This record gives sequence, structure tokens and C-alpha cells, in this order.
Amino acid sequence: MPSSDPNAKNAAGLTPTESRSLSERQPEEHEKPILQAIRELYTSNPKESTYHVYAPDAIFHDPVGIAKGADAIRAQFNGLVKIFPRADIGKFRVLENPKTVPKSTILVDQDVSYFRDPKASGPTKTVNSLLTLHTNSSHQITEHHEEWDHKRETDASDGFLGYINEARKKLTASVTDMFVGKEPPKKA
Repeated sequence: MPSSDPNAKNAAGLTPTESRSLSERQPEEHEKPILQAIRELYTSNPKESTYHVYAPDAIFHDPVGIAKGADAIRAQFNGLVKIFPRADIGKFRVLENPKTVPKSTILVDQDVSYFRDPKASGPTKTVNSLLTLHTNSSHQITEHHEEWDHKRETDASDGFLGYINEARKKLTASVTDMFVGKEPPKKA
């Protein structure tokens, strides 16, 4: 559940207004494989190699779930393909890091249109989100945050309701992990 406070800092440590106003930049060479994998994930087209960009103990946190570990992250995106077999990225902007964001963090502003019916003329849902990708010295993702409309997600620090929301996300991710295969889904 996104925070209702318009000045709440997102995973990049910025307000939604600040992160939306960042300039676009060209990716650095070592970022290109990560960004290619992210595009594959968000277009419901993951391959086995897509998941190699994650460190074994990486964390994925979005408005739906919190997955810990590369296999749990794999299950989240493989599950996404089952719900939305088609997804189109309308906007994918790699953003300039302000001085407060480490160079090892990649910021992406994206619009993704999700289709339950891959042959439909219009999407079921379109989502704008800020991706905050923290990477290690081996250029693997250690944390992957997705925040819809660039808004900070509530967590346990937001009191009882934030704690309940965080617990729900962990439960959702663990159930998905139990029931979704680890192999990338085959396209029909």
C-alpha cells in the first residue's frame, strides 16, 4: 500500500516529485545486462539467463510482495507471466542519480501495460513505477524495489497497519514461491 504522504521518501530516498523530475541518462556498459534482464522480466518474457542478474540473497519488494532470495524472485516474475502473459513497456527511462543516491544504484522510471489476454487490443492495466536497483561490486542486483507512481511503500516502521501490510506481502510472496515453478514459463 503506497504511502498517502506526498513527501514520503521512496526507496531512492526521494519524494515522488523529485524522482519524476530526474533527467534521463544513457546506461553504463556494466548496467546494460541488468537493464536487459529487467526488460525481459517486465515484458513477461523471462529466460533462464534473465535471473542471473540477481545476487543469491537478493530482495524484491513491490506493492504486492516481498521476496527474499533469487529463487523467490524468480517465482514472483514467473507467476506474473501466468497472470499477464503479455506486457508492453511504453516508457523505460534510466535516470540520473542525484548526489544522495550511490552510483551503484540504478533508477528506472517505467510504464508497463499488462494484458490478461495477449491478443487484446488494449491493456488490462497500465502501471507507472520507479525501479530502484541496488547492485553489488559484482554488478548483481541485491535489492529490487518497485514503487507504483514513485510512491513509498508502507512498512513496519509505519505502525500497526504498515506491519500488517508488510506481513501480507511476505505471505503473498511465500505462497507464490510454493506454487509457481522455477523454470521460466514457455510462451504459447
